[in-house]
Amino acid sequence: MYKAPVDEIAFTLKHVAGMAGALESGALGDLGEDLVDAILSEAGRFATEEVAPLGDVGDKQGSRLVDGKVQTPDGWRDLYHSWIGGGWNGLTAPEEFGGQNLPHMLHVAAMEMWNAGSMAFALGPTLTMGAVDALEKHGSEALKATYLPKMVSGEWTGTMNLTEPHAGSDLGVLKTRAERRDDGTYRIFGQKIFITWGEHDFTDNIVHLVLARLPDAPAGTKGISLFLVPKFLVNADGSLGERNDLFCHSLEHKLGIHGSPTCTMIYGDGKFGAEKGAIGYLIGEENRGLACMFTMMNNARLAVGMQGVAIADAATQKAIAFAKERTQGKAPGWSGQGMSPIIEHPDVARMLLTMKALTQGSRAIAYACAHAVDMGHAADGDKAKFWQERSSLLTPIAKSFATDAGVDVASLGIQVHGGMGFIEETGAARYLRDARIAPIYEGTNGIQAIDLVTRKLPLSGGEHVRGFIAELREIGGAVRASNREGFGETAARLDAALDDLSEATEWLIAAVSAGKLSEALAGATACQRLFGLALTGAYLAKGGLAEASDGKDEQRIALSRFAAENMLAETSALKDRVVTGADSLAAARAVLG
Repeated sequence: MYKAPVDEIAFTLKHVAGMAGALESGALGDLGEDLVDAILSEAGRFATEEVAPLGDVGDKQGSRLVDGKVQTPDGWRDLYHSWIGGGWNGLTAPEEFGGQNLPHMLHVAAMEMWNAGSMAFALGPTLTMGAVDALEKHGSEALKATYLPKMVSGEWTGTMNLTEPHAGSDLGVLKTRAERRDDGTYRIFGQKIFITWGEHDFTDNIVHLVLARLPDAPAGTKGISLFLVPKFLVNADGSLGERNDLFCHSLEHKLGIHGSPTCTMIYGDGKFGAEKGAIGYLIGEENRGLACMFTMMNNARLAVGMQGVAIADAATQKAIAFAKERTQGKAPGWSGQGMSPIIEHPDVARMLLTMKALTQGSRAIAYACAHAVDMGHAADGDKAKFWQERSSLLTPIAKSFATDAGVDVASLGIQVHGGMGFIEETGAARYLRDARIAPIYEGTNGIQAIDLVTRKLPLSGGEHVRGFIAELREIGGAVRASNREGFGETAARLDAALDDLSEATEWLIAAVSAGKLSEALAGATACQRLFGLALTGAYLAKGGLAEASDGKDEQRIALSRFAAENMLAETSALKDRVVTGADSLAAARAVLG
């Protein structure tokens, strides 16, 4: 059973991601370390004792559509109400609407624990929080006053409606249409697919954020508008009114996250109401909806990265526990009675250490991204620009590297279990099934790579990423200066990985600047992984250098050395793919027919 690693999460936040310095400088207001520890401890307790026990229930039962209504797994509705009763839904929301206005770093740390308990359950609240952020930043005062207090409290949930059967990543071709009405409202008509938690039995109302196109809108993404479309209309006194003209037509049968209802939503076919068309309210300006939605999507990308971290940690815990109990053969040097636990076998130890390194590296990357978000909010002027560029640079890496790691780690977890991992009863397979969606939704990891290479590396003419690499080099220098034998070849291997990253980055910046987009994109995914591995090596080393009071310094140094000497050599091959791989890719296209 999953147990939230509260101490390791707190250590990473404070000593690797930067929270300790932010607390000391006052950048996080009057927030103190005692309150941070209390919040993390309670989030961990809730994840361990209340969410995790219902994770398997959700996986086995799934959500069901019965007579047009979605029934969630047994116990989940009560779990949700316990969750909002604890105030978790409003952790980072504005105080004026009932939120606690706490740092994003605390939010993502808590999200890791909830997702590790049950990714399918945590998906619903994740989307509500994103919808709150989009509405708070772009909605009218009237919309905010009507909807935000109940969304912040969790009394109502929120969704994001983008995808259509013919329009996945290319939102410019979506067909859902909006028609103006004289009273200032709009009527929405169309079909949306893959709508997570689009219908459920947790709350009385669901607030959908829907992308649609007006009749006179420009073609492509410049002609998309964003609308708030509630399941039930809201009366002037805040009570619920008539049912809006929208409904869940069907649920998808998915590889994983079974407890989370993934809905096909129909808007405006006349099923409800006196007139066809779901009533919607404009968020932001007409034809500027994608910019509004990106507020939600950018937050969601980091949140999805946290899902990768969460699954990786849960899978690692399960694999280590199994490897300590399962006995097979006799490992080299085993002197005990009978067969040795498989954790004693070198190859099993290699897999488990790889799982731990990828998990901890991904956690540090995601937390560092959240730290940059918080610092960007706290600063102004040039400092704000610096931190905004840092969070922009780290977001595609946090989303992609962590979710790829979630899949890789969950797969290794099955391997550690052997044949028992392929049997559903052990629970190892659930993590791989759940993890597999994360590299796909909220912008596939290939799209994240495109974003990294074409938009984020060139920030400030490439000077920001160059400065970041220089910061990472200082970690290698500190490792070398520490003279601690336990680090082994960590400094040298980290230096080499950062050389690879620098060379690949400079090549890509030059290629994009010269208009060689096809050549640059051929190496984008390789660059993304290269960046993630280099960050993993750097952040694990930074953790090893920190002098914590938990007595785990030598363990962290040993894990840092393992990652440096067993995993960072891959960066050389990745750099080669970036710099020289485009020609072979172009030449081989004919093979695809």
